[in-house]
Amino acid sequence: MPIVKGCRDNLLYYIDLSETKNVISSLKVIKVIDVFENDYEYITNVGSKMYLRTNKSAPNYRIIVIDLENPLEEYWQAIIPSTLQVNSLKTGTLIRNFHLDIGTVVAVSGKKKYSEFFFNFSSFLNPGIIYQYDFKTPEEPLKILREIKLRLDGYSQYDYERTQIISPRPCLLYGYGGFNISLQPSFSATGLMFINTFDGVLAYPNLRGGGEYGEKWHNAGRLLHKQNVFDDFQASAEFLINNRYTTKDRLVIQGGSNGGLLVGACINQRPDLFGVAIAQVGVMDMLRFHHFTIGKAWCSDYGDPSEKEHFENIFKYSPLHNVHTPKTKSEEYPSTLILTADHDDRVSPLHSLKFAATLQRAIEDSVQENPILLRVYSKAGHGAGKPTTKRIEEAADILTFIRKTVNVDVINL
Repeated sequence: MPIVKGCRDNLLYYIDLSETKNVISSLKVIKVIDVFENDYEYITNVGSKMYLRTNKSAPNYRIIVIDLENPLEEYWQAIIPSTLQVNSLKTGTLIRNFHLDIGTVVAVSGKKKYSEFFFNFSSFLNPGIIYQYDFKTPEEPLKILREIKLRLDGYSQYDYERTQIISPRPCLLYGYGGFNISLQPSFSATGLMFINTFDGVLAYPNLRGGGEYGEKWHNAGRLLHKQNVFDDFQASAEFLINNRYTTKDRLVIQGGSNGGLLVGACINQRPDLFGVAIAQVGVMDMLRFHHFTIGKAWCSDYGDPSEKEHFENIFKYSPLHNVHTPKTKSEEYPSTLILTADHDDRVSPLHSLKFAATLQRAIEDSVQENPILLRVYSKAGHGAGKPTTKRIEEAADILTFIRKTVNVDVINL
């Protein structure tokens, strides 16, 4: 039974269910982890031995075993270090490495009573393959159980290469950088359409604040170090431009939720770097985010604005409170599309509404010529569980806005 503090770290308690049949009043809860210091993710248990994925004494995570009959930390057993492979449940001994393409293992499923398990793999060009692996035949190659096929005439993932091409082209730079979340390769229909339509390239930088390189990487982009996330994103844009992958007028930046904050902060700080900006359901009012929906939980990454030290730090980058009036063309905001939804119960739409209104007021009677638009979807939320029709509508809006605003040489219809 995990008990989570904010958006990171958790406690761990357990109850012996064999004793519950005799319970008359309260249950006997036994504490295993009683300090909010690290993450503990339950995997399975064998009898009293509980298997957990944790970053305790392992910034890049590892698998440990805690015997509930003797749960003191000094008796914990580490069985699998930080890696991606198949190991023995009993001993942790390496059985098999999987040599997969560049991508992400989206989900893993299986039951201990069966020798086989399944995992879903996705990449930039592959919407999903479910692989089957059987411990009875450990040397046999992975079997493809199911593969998602795109209904796109002439499309084959093997027609594309992930390689370095030194030629300025339209580029979609997507970022997140927060809450220990790893931004890994995943399939995106919008990304594929961007590549196809504009002969473009995709860039997904791993920013500090994420979980790609362990807890130190996360801590380097949270609380008083949050500016590092924006610096990394801006450095990524500079790299793409300086190495001739793209140019400012061909560069599109995009991010959602915490990534929307990223986009909002960056167009305030470096409007000269970007041609187009797409900010989806972003946290824009950083001084009051903790008053709405579940915003209080985000203090684990942003800090508590009611505390002087964090208020002063947050105020420096809060998108809403750093809007400027462009006085020269280098200060002009990129063409910006702000998206939100009227039923977003995660990041209240008020963030996007206030940010858009403040931007539009600031650019009146200025040198600003690039459009700044707000799109509010009705009967829609933050993103999870969004119906296919809404996803298609949003993707169409984003691609249309890019088509109207970015500098392109080729349009493939």
